Amino acid sequence: MSETQCSRSESDNLLENSDSLKKPHITGSCLCGEVQYECVDNFKAFHFCHCHQCQKISGGAHVANLFLPDTDLSWVAGSENIQRYDVPGRHISNAFCTQCGSSVPYRTQSGPYFIVPAGLLESAPTSCKPQDNIFWDERVSWYEEGLTTTKYPGMPED
Repeated sequence: MSETQCSRSESDNLLENSDSLKKPHITGSCLCGEVQYECVDNFKAFHFCHCHQCQKISGGAHVANLFLPDTDLSWVAGSENIQRYDVPGRHISNAFCTQCGSSVPYRTQSGPYFIVPAGLLESAPTSCKPQDNIFWDERVSWYEEGLTTTKYPGMPED
């Protein structure tokens, strides 16, 4: 398996619950900390999505989404502060904290997974690395140019 692929074996489907007990756990939260969760480091995919809907959801060039079996996430606090929006006619959703507006994990419409925004995690997953850029043809026109700009460790001085 290459470094950029996510862990997946034929037996994962059969041993998901018992196998998950042995894997490390990662915590995550929204910007204000009202919504908190814990999940098993058992991610099955890690996509950078450049579709138009994800640009609207994030306000940026793309989202960084991890896919996690829905049995491997539990809410620690604030689940009552989650609002979900399903895009009519599409299998695209967004969930966010009603206090601060941060995206939060949500269960997919089409399968037994949670979509976990990678930036919410308190530590990096070990089970999965970014594997691809999807909906590349829909990327914003300035994306590649932005990658070549000067990098600063914080805000640049005026």
